[in-house]
Amino acid sequence: MNKYIPNTPTQAKEMLSALGIDSVDRLFDCIPDSIKSKNRMNLPKGLSDPDLERTLRSLAGKNKNTEDFICFIGAGAYDRYIPAVVKAILRRQEFYTAYTPYQGEASQGWLQAIFEYQSMICSLTGMEGSNASLYDGGSALAEAVTLSNLVKKKGCILVSGCLNPRYKKVLDTYVRYKHIKLSVVPQVNGITDLESVSKEDLAESGCLIIQNPNYFGCLEDMTYVSEFAKKNNLHLIVSVNPISLGILQPPGEYEADIVTGEGQELGNALSFGGPYLGFMAVSKAFIRRMPGRIVGQTKDAEGKTGYVLTMQAREQHIRREKATSNICSNQALNALAAAVYLAALGKEGIREVARLSFNKARYLYEGLIKTGLFKERFQTPFFNEFVLDAGTDPGKLQKAFLERNILFGHSLKDEFPDMENDLLIAVTEKRTKEEMDRVLEMAGDFV
Repeated sequence: MNKYIPNTPTQAKEMLSALGIDSVDRLFDCIPDSIKSKNRMNLPKGLSDPDLERTLRSLAGKNKNTEDFICFIGAGAYDRYIPAVVKAILRRQEFYTAYTPYQGEASQGWLQAIFEYQSMICSLTGMEGSNASLYDGGSALAEAVTLSNLVKKKGCILVSGCLNPRYKKVLDTYVRYKHIKLSVVPQVNGITDLESVSKEDLAESGCLIIQNPNYFGCLEDMTYVSEFAKKNNLHLIVSVNPISLGILQPPGEYEADIVTGEGQELGNALSFGGPYLGFMAVSKAFIRRMPGRIVGQTKDAEGKTGYVLTMQAREQHIRREKATSNICSNQALNALAAAVYLAALGKEGIREVARLSFNKARYLYEGLIKTGLFKERFQTPFFNEFVLDAGTDPGKLQKAFLERNILFGHSLKDEFPDMENDLLIAVTEKRTKEEMDRVLEMAGDFV
């Protein structure tokens, strides 16, 4: 028997006998012969444990990541420093499991961790309630639209043209069969042109979706956006970069209704695209309708502090027609990473990370323009990400930089055909002056 299969030959015979068959192959008689492979699989011979480990390490070594390259790519996922304490806590056996307990009250440690996470998200965003997390930034935004539509029940949604294109695709999927129209508001100079919205769309719309900083890295005038939403009786849904809130006005202060975002930047690695963490925070009016899990603090029969799953607007607990969402779980381990990260840095630490990102992005931006290779694309303030016109196919530049172990920006031509020469470049607190000067020197060589 294969050593990785725990059943003994005797046990296998007993199970086959109980099923009334004489071989394992008989289990697959229901599969038509026409789709069964007639040849043996071309697999190598089995390896000893040491040889297997060497082979797997060799294969894994072919993957390259941001430990091997200097990363200036953002577009929704960012190469940030993760304090050692984050992994130290995550790898504790009490937490390191893929299982989300369905009788959550039996896991007081987990519930307390999620409660602390929710509290920190509320502090960061200035909102009144948070859930235990969602799957990623895109699904969190789509769930926010569903939440808004339960109240407004309108047939149109105003979506900023500066929204992350991948988020928009998720939105398309969510509303496609709900007879809801997505009306995309065009951008002017890198920000959303709300003045261009037609009266017809305003009358039919229940919410306005704005990303700030937006996909181009530009900062929207959120005071004006909030006033526009109130004037036209729209729910204001804002997708935010959580690190930017270290120095930008929190959405609660300009009276956003629902705030979502991607929590990858909060102590979660890039991980070749996931798993990530969607967060959602809402004003008090939406708390009882919020999707997913919500952990509350209470007292037990002895007066001791305890934690419970509360206000569960899920299909498992209430009638489907009244459920906010069919989401039944949360990204618990990723949310724990975010909580540990925020606790480790504290308010001043988050501000410092945001300031460093802002200042370093400005340094590289100005330096690249001075090389003469790049031209300014937008005359709009930005946070840690910006767009520049390379004047040529950006793919050639990216390839040249890649040969020197630099991941240089994200080309926008596939997502925005009218921006075929434009690069979206991100700078985080990890980037050093030496690394940026190296980029500037290379850019100068292309002139």
